[in-house]
Amino acid sequence: MKEEDLLHAESYRDRVSTVTDKGKRNWVYALKPSGKWYNYRKILAYFYLAIFFILPFIKVNGLPFMLINITEGKFILFSKIFWPQDFFIFAIAMITFIVFIVLFTVVFGRLFCGWVCPQTVFMEFVFRPIEWLIEGSPNQQRKLNESEWNRQKLIKKGLKHFIFFMISFIISHTFLCYILGVDEVYKIIREPLKDHVGMLTGLIFFTYMFYAVFAFVRDLVCTTVCPYGRLQGVMFDKDTIQIAYDYKRGEPRGKYKKGVERVEGDCINCFKCVHVCPTGIDIRNGLQMECVGCTACIDACNEVMDAVHLDRGLIRYASENEISTGQKFHFNSRMKAYSILLFVMIVVMAFLIGTRKTVDTYISRVKGQLYQEMPGDKISNLFDAKIINKTRSEFPVTLKLENGEGTIRLVGANEFKLKKESINEFTFFLDMPKSALKDRSNNIKIGVYNGDQKIQTVSTKFLGPFK
Repeated sequence: MKEEDLLHAESYRDRVSTVTDKGKRNWVYALKPSGKWYNYRKILAYFYLAIFFILPFIKVNGLPFMLINITEGKFILFSKIFWPQDFFIFAIAMITFIVFIVLFTVVFGRLFCGWVCPQTVFMEFVFRPIEWLIEGSPNQQRKLNESEWNRQKLIKKGLKHFIFFMISFIISHTFLCYILGVDEVYKIIREPLKDHVGMLTGLIFFTYMFYAVFAFVRDLVCTTVCPYGRLQGVMFDKDTIQIAYDYKRGEPRGKYKKGVERVEGDCINCFKCVHVCPTGIDIRNGLQMECVGCTACIDACNEVMDAVHLDRGLIRYASENEISTGQKFHFNSRMKAYSILLFVMIVVMAFLIGTRKTVDTYISRVKGQLYQEMPGDKISNLFDAKIINKTRSEFPVTLKLENGEGTIRLVGANEFKLKKESINEFTFFLDMPKSALKDRSNNIKIGVYNGDQKIQTVSTKFLGPFK
């Protein structure tokens, strides 16, 4: 290949598909895909959408199945309550999720983006179908956008954007249900607007944000905004499975001529793979940052191959090694290392969730307070107790000294009664015989009991006189 031809072939790397040579927005008019892969994605997308809109209404034992109340620091996953004190579990969960994403990307490329990413699902299976229904095919959309404003254009554009805005409003309310819970959202809706001006302002802001993303920003989210798309090149290797064009079979390209023996490659240069791409790239140029792995080009190419009686799979899921050398996919060392790390982290996560306490107790001596000498040759210390009840029920607990003799006297209350879903604070005196104290600072253990059942053992210090 001549140098100038090579430079022209590689020139696509110097530009972004969504920007013209003059630096203006290159609006993508994507053709509606059809085929096996699109049908699979449609089934998964509708299932995903059903889960998204139904999940906030699901309750188990009176608790939402999922609640992410950031404002109150209260999280419910699988109907289990997690509080800020459990944040380390979420930190490990986030690290585990990142490792999973890395492993998934190393093995399957941007499969997540094309199949389950909310941006792709909503854009390709909610908003774009509405656009096709109202404004027609890509050519009709282009003509409508380029035409002068008239009654027909005003009706179509107005109807489309009204529906887009209302769907965005519903999406915003659904997200609010994940944060506050369905019951609280219903309560807010029934109450006067003047009592929730801040909440309404936030809802309108997010509604406009979703509307702007799906009506105007669209593919720029994938090609410019999303950091995952930027990182994909770092995580890919030659064994990563991705949507790939078989250049060995397809090149050189040439128009299809019926009844004439074909001497060129199988690619007939129909550009249908480009027309269906939601980010406007030409997959035949090779791996590109803008590719979201949506499989639309696979279906389009297979349809053309069927029409010209050539084998399917010119564009397919394959690794670079499979295309260039014919080597089948294998699990390389990097994939094995990520898999082992992911397995270990999942085991740690399962252990932490399985051993997570529903009641957490923190006991410490009151700062600035010395010991007191009591009648009967006893020493008394004043303690603060913070007992976090993560359950949805109230119940009393009892504190007992585990390693020695001692009497606990509660200050200002008759019993250690825990309120539901709250941090309960108590102050109490602990009296111990002076003869039981061996040092100035003594290690003691206090057991927390619910009836006869021990909930937790807490270690603290007891201060005595100098020996």
